[in-house]
Amino acid sequence: MDWYSRYVISWRISNTLDVTFCLEALQEALQSGKPEIFNTDQGSQFTSNAFTSCLLDKDIKISMDGKGRAIDNIFIERLWRALKYENVYLHDYETVLDAVKGIGIYFEFYNHERFHQSLNYETPATWYFGKNRPVLF
Repeated sequence: MDWYSRYVISWRISNTLDVTFCLEALQEALQSGKPEIFNTDQGSQFTSNAFTSCLLDKDIKISMDGKGRAIDNIFIERLWRALKYENVYLHDYETVLDAVKGIGIYFEFYNHERFHQSLNYETPATWYFGKNRPVLF
């Protein structure tokens, strides 16, 4: 997620703690630009050598939330809350494939149609691609 606009740049689902799906999402996100800082929690995927090396090799600073400090990454925590209450709990997906399809549809809605109070009741896409976006990359 781009913190400025709340735009979900890339995402993946996995039923394991393997780093592969996180690396795929990271590499896809980096095709959109290079942030100065990349923030994650301290999950094993994000602390792995493969993940941190990918960032450091591109001169991207790494920021990690403190252990047990969900509010350190409040934008992502709010995204997960919205995803669960506005989509996952309503659909009760039976398979991973169903979840991937349904959540993909939700993130399209979230990025392009869902208005955010913190964005002056505009969409994340409006801010992410908008003319008023500050140069961060």
